[in-house]
Amino acid sequence: MSEILQNTLPSEMQAETKLPGMAPAEPDGWLRVDEAYGAQMKRRLELLAHQSDDVLWMDPSALEAAQEILDAVLEILPSLGFLSEHEQVTCPDGRVVQIMRDAPLLTLGQLVQEDICLLRKEGEEHVLVGAVLCFPASWRLAEKTGKPLIGIHEPVLEYDGQLAKRVQRLFDGVRAGRPLWRFNRLWYDDPELHQPRSAREPRRISPDQQAAPYIRSERQCVVRMPKTDIVVFSIHTYVVRT
Repeated sequence: MSEILQNTLPSEMQAETKLPGMAPAEPDGWLRVDEAYGAQMKRRLELLAHQSDDVLWMDPSALEAAQEILDAVLEILPSLGFLSEHEQVTCPDGRVVQIMRDAPLLTLGQLVQEDICLLRKEGEEHVLVGAVLCFPASWRLAEKTGKPLIGIHEPVLEYDGQLAKRVQRLFDGVRAGRPLWRFNRLWYDDPELHQPRSAREPRRISPDQQAAPYIRSERQCVVRMPKTDIVVFSIHTYVVRT
């Protein structure tokens, strides 16, 4: 268990923030490798092998976009300590991952700590068209597939109609090569990374939730792909003992 814990949150994620609270990120700053890489990837591989229906989904029409995201990630990986050659990647934990261009989200799930969600503009809203989501913070991928942003955030109390419009404007306005990022902070009774819960049975939050033994914080980035115009919502999860 201690292997999945960080000693502390990054300094940029220690101040309080409110939704949506977005800030500019470096062009390649939506991917990170930290001290929990090996342990988090071990958990991801377990989930992908044994619960793939729970953590992996893609509308077939999103294949080209997912392949573009995979290519973008492969360009960034060498700067993070990966070695790429001959359609395979050697990861920081020593694993060798074969690049499967016909299964781009599965490949991403085997490479990076980040969960990756694909959102495509359909009408006036961005809709979830694919995801590799191994570490959900109290939501289930199966309940969100094909839904717009406001449906994805149900039943988050703070996510009302006014906030939904602000977030939609952020997704409309993000530019290729100029990602945005924010973070949240949640209190949990255990450090398990895979925390799926139905919207019909939301997590019970104690009035004194900050007395819980673990802080879970997500570094969330919004990234636009230049060719397919798909928007990536990436999630890097930190767990820290309080």
